[in-house]
Amino acid sequence: MVTDRKAVEPQLPEVGAEPPLTEQEFREIYAKVPRLTVEVVIQSPLGILLTKRTEGPCSGLWHIPGGTVRFGEPVVAAVERVALMELGLEIEAGPLLGYIEYPSHYLNGLDSPVGIAFLCHVDVDLRADAMSGRGWFTAPPDPMHTEQVDFLTEHGLLVADR
Repeated sequence: MVTDRKAVEPQLPEVGAEPPLTEQEFREIYAKVPRLTVEVVIQSPLGILLTKRTEGPCSGLWHIPGGTVRFGEPVVAAVERVALMELGLEIEAGPLLGYIEYPSHYLNGLDSPVGIAFLCHVDVDLRADAMSGRGWFTAPPDPMHTEQVDFLTEHGLLVADR
């Protein structure tokens, strides 16, 4: 029986470091099993910070910054790594909001992610505009993952008309 549930803290990779899996390895693995991700929900008085995908199958969609949890990586460490790598922000993971399932990915022949969402706050004046590929929103922009729109509106973080 395991009694010590504390995970070993992994070394965070440097920004721009090689990904742990090749594209082929990633596709082979996640074609067979669900993919655990973290969602970094950053809130400020300006709204919720969303970024726009510039590559991959979801290119052009606004989304909650997030990424895959690596093998052996504590979930909270994954939140901090993703915030640093995607946004250049050093943050502490806030409270757990819940989870997001993405049936649209599976139905479109992609993968089957399940995102664990953490609410985080920033005190810095983070630049957000169309040129930076990120923005502060109080209503969902178009286009955006329906699952994320539903999740953020259900938690009162965005106000949606759709």
